[in-house]
Amino acid sequence: MFYATLKFVHLMAVILWVGGMLFAHCFLRPAAAQLEPPVRLRLMTAVLGPFLNAVLAAIVLILLTGAAMIGQEASQAAQTGGAFFMPRSWTLMAAGGVAMMAIYGHIRFVLFGRLATAVAASDWPRGGQAMGGIRRWVGVNLLLGIAIVAIVFMA
Repeated sequence: MFYATLKFVHLMAVILWVGGMLFAHCFLRPAAAQLEPPVRLRLMTAVLGPFLNAVLAAIVLILLTGAAMIGQEASQAAQTGGAFFMPRSWTLMAAGGVAMMAIYGHIRFVLFGRLATAVAASDWPRGGQAMGGIRRWVGVNLLLGIAIVAIVFMA
């Protein structure tokens, strides 16, 4: 039951992160593109700030639950006298997740900071550049997230 709870929390955090990126990239961004730059950039800043904070909490949950599930499997193997070998799909999931976290860090702590600063200064061209960088990296992270989910469920 504890393992199932860990897995549920892990999956819900992944859904928040990957699903949020899918919504923002494929639905919010195209709709917001119809707005004038000052309105669009203010909207995106107001949406991305809370979303990026929620993703940070999701990342913490993903790391904690992932480590706990691996630890529980390793402990169970040791208790039964067996050896624990992490499945290749788990290894790929962990490596891909670390790459996604690094990209998230760049988006949250570099690009979003540039966007927020530009919006506060009403510097719309600079805000547009920052938003363009966020869009590109969210696209990369979204593809990585989908690939990781596919690897785990198809392995």
